[in-house]
Amino acid sequence: MHELAITQSMLDLVLEQAGKVEAKEVRKIDLVIGEMSGFVAECVQFYFDLLSKGTIAEGATLSCTMIPTRARCRSCGKLFELKQFDWTCPYCQGNSLEITSGKELFVESIEVE
Repeated sequence: MHELAITQSMLDLVLEQAGKVEAKEVRKIDLVIGEMSGFVAECVQFYFDLLSKGTIAEGATLSCTMIPTRARCRSCGKLFELKQFDWTCPYCQGNSLEITSGKELFVESIEVE
């Protein structure tokens, strides 16, 4: 359910930026969503369709790029993609990890007319 509040905030940001350039229509919004953010692209799309009705963003295409969860092992320094239930380094079996990607959640670009 947290997608509702985040989608509202994202739409507010998009409409604010579109207003600054006096856009008549928002055509496309590119989002970046990390796997660890907990956001489901389909839910964001559902809420966006609901919340954008009657705004210049109504009917805009929402594009989501999903970023995989990656980590760096603090023991051997190797970078790797984390598996859902396996948080050990596949190279040295260490478990002291630094998350390097997967928590992202931002508007990458907005296409307006």
